[in-house]
Amino acid sequence: MPGKEDIMQKIIFFVKQNAVMLIAFVAALVTSFIVPPDGEYLGYFDFRTLTCLFTVLLVVCALKNVRFFYTVAEWIVKHFKNARMTALALVYITFIGSMLIANDMALLTFLPLGYFVLVSTKKEHYMCVVFILQNIAANLGGMLTPFGNPQNLYLYSKFNIPDGEFVLIMLPLFLLAIALITACTLIFIKPEPLEFSGIEKKLPHVRVTIYLLLFLFSILCVFRLIPYVLALIIIPPIILVMDRTALAKVDYGLLLTFVFFFIFSGNMARIDVVRELFSALLEKSTLAVSAISCQFISNVPSAILLAQFSDNYRELLMGVNIGGCGTIISSLASLITFREYCEHNPGGGAKYLGVFSLFNFSFFAIMLAFAFLFV
Repeated sequence: MPGKEDIMQKIIFFVKQNAVMLIAFVAALVTSFIVPPDGEYLGYFDFRTLTCLFTVLLVVCALKNVRFFYTVAEWIVKHFKNARMTALALVYITFIGSMLIANDMALLTFLPLGYFVLVSTKKEHYMCVVFILQNIAANLGGMLTPFGNPQNLYLYSKFNIPDGEFVLIMLPLFLLAIALITACTLIFIKPEPLEFSGIEKKLPHVRVTIYLLLFLFSILCVFRLIPYVLALIIIPPIILVMDRTALAKVDYGLLLTFVFFFIFSGNMARIDVVRELFSALLEKSTLAVSAISCQFISNVPSAILLAQFSDNYRELLMGVNIGGCGTIISSLASLITFREYCEHNPGGGAKYLGVFSLFNFSFFAIMLAFAFLFV
């Protein structure tokens, strides 16, 4: 029988691992007392978003289990001969990865790679900066595609934003993000020589091919080229047969976070005082309000909540993506990075937060000022 201390440690660990989900649950619960559950609750949920997010996460977990992303990234990194170029490769891999597999999954995939590379080449002193730049790359790299960031997937589905228009809205900010991240990497990482010795492993080509086809299928559903219900019918059974552990590794906390915030935002939209307040604020500047709100309630709930009060999806998109930079709670991805860093550097959390804040608020200010040129 586990003792009280063991149970308490497990509770504390669970709370730390699922802080955003628990906050969302409390928010949903509190507002449910103000707006008691009724038939309108079903209208709160965007089932397309939930289905697409689940299937993408599921296939990504299966690909991770066969070391696909790790192996490809390892092969790329081994071709760079100094710390600066290796760090740039890590940041770019995370940047590109977030466009394809979502920002949080990109970090869960490539932060361990960053740690492995830095430790094996005795460049641990760069870990703080590299992790922070990977975090920013994940948050800003995912802005270009509907499935790159969870808030993008929600807004894309809710407002039925045309694919071309979506990319054009985010492209200027995306290009600025590339320039800023590249500049920071070149400035703060020295071109120190290094030797990288990794162990290459062969990929199971048949499984990888099937998983990549399923990934493509899920992406086609995101772009509405295939009914999203088909993804739910086809993908989970195949993954269950080929790798049932992938089903267990899906980030269900993220899915539940969406569910709870759907309830919270739906209830908030039915409270007259709240509706009038947000409507008035958003009329003044949807861009500024959406970006600033992320600093307090994170970018995903900001997107879900504010979309109930404004149909200005252009500024909402820019705001909630820029808002991913800033405070440690402005993005779930930032909390993932902080957790990963602290696991490898016990007692280094305070230093990390200081450097993190310096980088992130600088990016936030520059990106927001630039975005105002387009509104």
